[in-house]
Amino acid sequence: MSISARSQPSSREAAPQAVVIGVSAGGLNALSAILPQLPADYPLPVMIVIHLPPDRNSVVAELFDEKCALTVREAEDKEDILPGHVYFAPPDYHLLVEADHRLSLSSEEPVLFSRPSVDVLFETAADVYGEGLIGVILTGANPDGAAGLKAVMAAGGRGLVQRPDLSYASAMPEAALEFSPQAEALSLEQIAEKLREAVSI
Repeated sequence: MSISARSQPSSREAAPQAVVIGVSAGGLNALSAILPQLPADYPLPVMIVIHLPPDRNSVVAELFDEKCALTVREAEDKEDILPGHVYFAPPDYHLLVEADHRLSLSSEEPVLFSRPSVDVLFETAADVYGEGLIGVILTGANPDGAAGLKAVMAAGGRGLVQRPDLSYASAMPEAALEFSPQAEALSLEQIAEKLREAVSI
């Protein structure tokens, strides 16, 4: 963006189109402070990578479907991305966003020892949604997601990061803020509020 363009009064930010969330250690509690706060008429799709053991089925989507107003499900390969739905990456599969606004699953090599990888989801979503994407990094014990959030912000999207001092595990948010110092460092309650506010402009 040029200096002249930056100095002009912006009429409004780009309308948000989607939310991506990355989280690891302590993630269930962190997500429990955010997802149930999104109303039933929330218009954006929310796609989530949480690091889980690869060798057993996950019940995370079922648990959150019971406590959330939105429809929560485990992502399936080649399904359409629908507004007001929350999609969790299945254990041991990368979750990607395709150009035709569908989800895809991949069993390619782990990234930073993680499959699913936060970076993979964020980078592919940034390619598709650009400045309409909101990237959220929460508690976690490794740097997965730092490069992904940087890609989101480089594409013009918005970055929200859980404050490291308020995180169960600070490594993931610390790495995200190191890569993207312009991201907003917030409490979980503030992140939930920002996600609601983003669609009420």
